[in-house]
Amino acid sequence: MKVIIDSNILFSAIIKDSTTRRLILEYDDHFLFPEFIFEEIEKHKSELLIKSGMSEGEFNALLSIILQKVATVSNEALLPYRSEALEIIKDIDINDVLFIACSLAYPGSILWSDDKDLKKQTRIKVKNTKEFVQYL
Repeated sequence: MKVIIDSNILFSAIIKDSTTRRLILEYDDHFLFPEFIFEEIEKHKSELLIKSGMSEGEFNALLSIILQKVATVSNEALLPYRSEALEIIKDIDINDVLFIACSLAYPGSILWSDDKDLKKQTRIKVKNTKEFVQYL
């Protein structure tokens, strides 16, 4: 089964040595993430550096290790699912449209997110970290 991770899960793994980081690093398969992962990381890099307390070198080394566990899904591959994803998420948080589109592109997949609002929709399986641990 494919598992899509959202930005907050990725950021949590970067910021703190936690269950989330260990789950990502020890998972036997690759996680999926929309291609805009790189834009999100760059956009929030200074904030992530401050919150993590790491030097830029340490940050880049950890990010490189984490990204080896992530397969990116191109924006072109998500385009056919974008309007359906927008319909699903429009009343919740349109900023999550690409995660929903990614989930639609991989039927039967799980979206790993600690965003409680994502569970308001019923089309995509969403598991928080605690549920994901139990799933494993």
